[in-house]
Amino acid sequence: MEQLEVGQVKITWLNGGVTHMDGGAMFGVVPKPLWEKKYPVNERNQIELRTDPMLLQVNGKNILVETGIGNGKFNDKQKRNFGIEQESKVRVSLDELGLTPNDIHIVLMTHMHFDHASGTSEWIGEELVSVFPNAVYYVNETEWEELKAPNIRSKATYYKENWQAIESQVQTYKEEVEPITGVRLIHTGGHSDGHAILKLESEGEKAVHMADTMPTHAHRNPLWVLAYDDYPMNTISAKQAHIAKALEENAWFLFYHDYKYRALKWNEENVVEEAVLRNRENE
Repeated sequence: MEQLEVGQVKITWLNGGVTHMDGGAMFGVVPKPLWEKKYPVNERNQIELRTDPMLLQVNGKNILVETGIGNGKFNDKQKRNFGIEQESKVRVSLDELGLTPNDIHIVLMTHMHFDHASGTSEWIGEELVSVFPNAVYYVNETEWEELKAPNIRSKATYYKENWQAIESQVQTYKEEVEPITGVRLIHTGGHSDGHAILKLESEGEKAVHMADTMPTHAHRNPLWVLAYDDYPMNTISAKQAHIAKALEENAWFLFYHDYKYRALKWNEENVVEEAVLRNRENE
C-alpha cells in the first residue's frame, strides 16, 4: 500500500476496487484525440478509475476518505456497465495495517455517488448493515438531502442501500466542517450540488483532494469537466479557485480514482515535480 505523510497526517491508500467508465463521459466536450494523450483508454472506450479510499491517521484517529465500491452491491449487468473488474478489498488492506472496520472513527464523504459510497454498507444474509459501525460520517447537508430524495437524473447514482444502514451515524454540515484540526471538508458543488473537497494542513504542509471536480491528473485543466457533472460551471469555478491556491502553497494533490498517481505536486508550468505512484503489484 502506498503511503504519504503531510506533516503529522499519515495517508495510506486502501484497495477499494475498480471501475471502468466511458472516456467520453469522463472528459465531456473535450475531443478524444486530446484526452487520450493524457489518459489510457481500452477497446470499449472506457478509462480505468480506481475507487481506493484514503486512510488518514492523525491525533490517534483513523479517518477514512470515501469508502470504495464495496462487495456484493452490484448485479452482473451493473458490473458490465460500470466496468467493475474487482470489488473492494478494504478489509484486507486494513488487516495488513493491524486494523478492522470497527477501528475507523470518522468517514469523510466528498459526495455519495455509488462509486464513492457503496462501501458504506454490506449484506449480512438478508440484513443490510454498516461496514464501519463506530464511525461518524460527515456528509454535506445538500448532498444528504438529495441522496435520500434523488431527482430524475441523480437517482441513477444515489442508492438507498448506501444511506439507510448509516443514517444514525451521519452528521451533516452546510459549507465547511473540520472534525479534526487541519482536516476540512469544503462544499464546492459542481459535480453534484452537495459535492465537497478535502483539504489537509499539518506543520505547514498542505494537501488537497479535489474529489470528482478533478478525478484524475488528466483533469487538471479547469475546463476539462465531466459530462456527469450536474453543474459544470460550478466545477470550473471550484477548480480555478482551489487548484490555483494549492499550486501557490506547494500542496499535494491527492487522488481516489487515478490509475497512475496516488498523489503529486505540480509546478506552475504543470510539470509533475513529485509523485506517489500506484503500485499495481499490491493488487
